Order: sequence, then structure tokens, then C-alpha cells
Amino acid sequence: MARKIYFAGSIRGGRADAELYKRMISHIQLTDIVLTEHVGDLSLSKHEKSLNMEAAIYEQDMAWLSDSDLVIAECTTPSLGVGYELAYAEKLGKRVHVFYNEKRTSLSAMISGNGYFHIHPYSSEDEIYPILDMLLK
Repeated sequence: MARKIYFAGSIRGGRADAELYKRMISHIQLTDIVLTEHVGDLSLSKHEKSLNMEAAIYEQDMAWLSDSDLVIAECTTPSLGVGYELAYAEKLGKRVHVFYNEKRTSLSAMISGNGYFHIHPYSSEDEIYPILDMLLK
């Protein structure tokens, strides 16, 4: 039975890694369901917002997070929203795996110092997929 994966990546914090998110999501979808596949949508704009949309986004994301079996986050591009999602996932007792490119960023101590999270630093993208395969076995 396919698991439900909550994939977290920066949207309003910056879309520099959107192509990477898309490839990671596609890889995860080989075996599982990604509830948040829109994070990898290259046409998604970090500027789209309205008050009604804000509340709907929050409610939908919290529902998906609650319903997920596993959380995978790519945290190279810092994002307040992703940080919030990770804290909420911890509160819910979800298993959380955090990836980040150690050549491009330093992960926040609030994430790297929290023993709850499984942290996966990488130097090149091809290091990501064997780890994903191991997690999704």
C-alpha cells in the first residue's frame, strides 16, 4: 500500500530549488503518494496571495500534514512556512527527514539541533536519491 508523503519545500521563501523539488517529488511518486506535489510546480508563484487563499492554504496543508505517513523536507532555501510545518509534524509525532545542500546553506540550529529530526546533508543532488530509496523501502 502506498504511503502518503508530505513534501515540504520553500514557496514564498524563494523558488530557487523548485526544479529540485519537482525531481524529488517525481522520484517519491515512483512508490508513494505525494500529498503536496504542488510544491514542485514550476509555475507556482511565491507572490500569489489573498486573505481567503491564505486561510485555505493553511487549512489544507495542516490536513495533509495530519494525514501523512512521513514528512520529507528540502530545506536548502530557508522558509518560515517549512519551519512551521516541521514543528507541527514533530508535535503530531510524524517521522521527519530533512535534506539540505551543505555547500549552499547552514541549516538552522533549531532544526539541526533537534534530535527528533533525521537530517540528511548532501553535496550533490545524486546523493539524495539513494537516501530516498532507503527511506521509502
